[in-house]
Amino acid sequence: MPVGLGPLPTLHPVPGFRLGIACAGIKRAGRKDVVVMEAAEGARMAGVFTRNAFCAAPVTLCKQHLPSGPRYLLVNTGNANAGTGKPGMEAALRTCEALAGLTGVEPVRVLPFSTGVIGELLPADKIIAVLPQALADLAEGNWAQAAEGIMTTDTLPKGASRQISLGGRTVTVTGISKGAGMIRPNMATMLGYVATDARVTQPVLQHMLRQAADLSFNRITIDGDTSTNDSCILIATGQAQMDEINDLTSPEYAQLARAVNEVMLELAQAIVRDGEGATKFVTVRVNGGANRDECLDVAYAVAHSPLIKTALFASDPNWGRILAAVGYAGVPDLDVERIDVYLDDVCITRNGGRAPEYTEEQGARVMAQEEITIRIELGRGNVSETIWTTDLSHEYVRINAEYRT
Repeated sequence: MPVGLGPLPTLHPVPGFRLGIACAGIKRAGRKDVVVMEAAEGARMAGVFTRNAFCAAPVTLCKQHLPSGPRYLLVNTGNANAGTGKPGMEAALRTCEALAGLTGVEPVRVLPFSTGVIGELLPADKIIAVLPQALADLAEGNWAQAAEGIMTTDTLPKGASRQISLGGRTVTVTGISKGAGMIRPNMATMLGYVATDARVTQPVLQHMLRQAADLSFNRITIDGDTSTNDSCILIATGQAQMDEINDLTSPEYAQLARAVNEVMLELAQAIVRDGEGATKFVTVRVNGGANRDECLDVAYAVAHSPLIKTALFASDPNWGRILAAVGYAGVPDLDVERIDVYLDDVCITRNGGRAPEYTEEQGARVMAQEEITIRIELGRGNVSETIWTTDLSHEYVRINAEYRT
């Protein structure tokens, strides 16, 4: 069961952005697996994508189409269309052309997204057949249904929403995401879509997205694997009656960026809470680093360690595994005698060795919790970084062993 993740919160409609859902039977009959999203004419879009060199065909097309002022997003689950070569590219392009033909836009104004099994050719005909159904379903209030329509191994849909006042006008920021495994995005999440009705220039919107992704989706990991299909899109429909935000130093930019950051962090943490087989939601905080990179190196060494992750699953305060991970993180000239490690508020090691006051009962108490913070004090500087991860359970192994069966 997801850790601390409940039903979807209220997802406020975004003026100028509609969503429609259909069932194509890509992997299983009757499942919602195709989502079409429509942005108002004149909307601006920004995107960040996987850094996996073996990126999927839809990712390649998205990168090519994004500068053309897209109006439609086409999402399918059940098939990643990755590792499919030229036929996969042709199949993705066919779906773009079909949606473009039905909506009267050029194919370059359609962004395709796929998620699911890698190495199988996209069943384009199934998707094309239900596009009229998805278009007929378009509505601004369909965020919750779309959140279900983009799920794969997720157990619950994921969404977040904020409303703020900009220049006396109410502005909405609403988003959905999917992802539960193969998560170390290295840019965003497997799939994420956030929309606002604010008026924002495209360069400013792109900066806002990169900043928000770096503080949210780039700070989560479930299994250390970077997907071939990771994509995150930020849309500004421009329907709010306000001055356009074109200055990164303006108060309006700061307000909107804060709301976008909050929505994306909530979406990113929801992915961790719904991690495949997860029983623990783990915050890894590294303080006192000399720079950002060494803090993240230490945090990811801890978060990716199978020994630590299995100890978390067993609620075993095997703190020696944490020290080992910190030691092999690659921090240059690391002085282990300056390092303190905490489980929540319990100091387990001080100055590189077991804290005199620490007891196994204290560690076991913290490790039995569903939500745990591992805090590491490096004593090298003033930089801090935080990431979020899960434990590694029997259920994770089962889900991924049976993924194609």
